[in-house]
Amino acid sequence: MKALKYIMMALVVTLSACATKKKMQTDANTSATAITQDTRQPSQEQLQFAQKVSDNALYQQNLVSKLSFTLDAGKKTITVPGSIHMRKNDVIRIQLFVPLLGTEVGRLEFTKDYVLIIDRIHKQYIKDDYNKVDFLKKQGINFYSLQSMFWNQLFTPGTQKVTEAELSKFNVEFNKKTNINSLTLKQDKLTFQWLANKAKALIEQVDVTYNGNTSGTTTLHWTYSDFRAFGSKQYPNKQTIAFKSTMEKQPKDIKVTFELNDVSANNNWDTRTTVSEKYKAVKADEVLKKLMNL
Repeated sequence: MKALKYIMMALVVTLSACATKKKMQTDANTSATAITQDTRQPSQEQLQFAQKVSDNALYQQNLVSKLSFTLDAGKKTITVPGSIHMRKNDVIRIQLFVPLLGTEVGRLEFTKDYVLIIDRIHKQYIKDDYNKVDFLKKQGINFYSLQSMFWNQLFTPGTQKVTEAELSKFNVEFNKKTNINSLTLKQDKLTFQWLANKAKALIEQVDVTYNGNTSGTTTLHWTYSDFRAFGSKQYPNKQTIAFKSTMEKQPKDIKVTFELNDVSANNNWDTRTTVSEKYKAVKADEVLKKLMNL
């Protein structure tokens, strides 16, 4: 039973790994004009590369796949089966199951308007908009930024998608010593950096850094590998999210890995979960306290 509890803990911990840290929500929702840009105008070559990276975004509106989910958090390491369902500009859903039995243990569902966490072990759930769930507000959850990272594409903070006009805001640097170029955006204490393959312009990593100066630093490293054809584009079937923070009394170091299998564009699924009346609505802090003390 304790292993099953760790599975549910993994879902909640994923929230930490999928977000950055305190104040990111405020910063990320600031007007795009607050982004610090290089005063120099980008060259045609820089704009062309940024456009090439942007053009690698998938055309599909749906992405569905089985997955193997691995959590490394301190001395705890677990690997369980799961699934992911995404519909562009609408929902991201992750489900985790008991190995071999196939019974769902927990579900994490992000929509544009709210986040839902279902704990099937304790028959309880959290459902509220991002700003009303204290834990999510502090972690800086932003649906469109999170969506872009799951879909392996560029984003500009506070916007739904990157337009051609916004590509000039990215500071593109060509690295002559490696096969990777970087695209960077800075906004207040936040720095966003995408590392893209020179030849194919595929995003291989995105780094988000929050520099709290004396209060500490939080970094999120989202890496992509095992690119496979999905329609006319390429999609990374392996994604690893490494989250590090020195902003708490006890520094956090968490890594979550998704390995997808059998990716499809299936659109025959419900985009919203209905919670059973037998489940109890609780606050995020209650669930976290219970799970983290297991």
